[in-house]
Amino acid sequence: MAELTPVAIENHIRELSARISKSVIVCNQRYGEFLEADRKFDKAYASAYLAYEGPQGEKRYHADVASMGEREARDVADQAYRYADRLAKALQSELMAYQSLNKSVLAQFDVAGVGER
Repeated sequence: MAELTPVAIENHIRELSARISKSVIVCNQRYGEFLEADRKFDKAYASAYLAYEGPQGEKRYHADVASMGEREARDVADQAYRYADRLAKALQSELMAYQSLNKSVLAQFDVAGVGER
């Protein structure tokens, strides 16, 4: 934003508010995807662990290898959720900064006597 007028700042604040509203939906979707991937990983790991017929000490290692695809999918879903969450927090921080900026600009206009006509 090049111009720091009250109207431009308030328009940007409205845009940020709309993006924050949309980010709630995205974060919720990403978290749901993470939970689903986490459940699939847990199930795949447990199934592989119980199905292994070798020595007890090797069950864990077999389950780790057998469920690696599900672990990777879970990690990708976790990464996507964390990114969406950080982006939402960044938008909230930017909103607070613009609200503060708006107060400063309005105070400058008030001191200059603009709007008293």
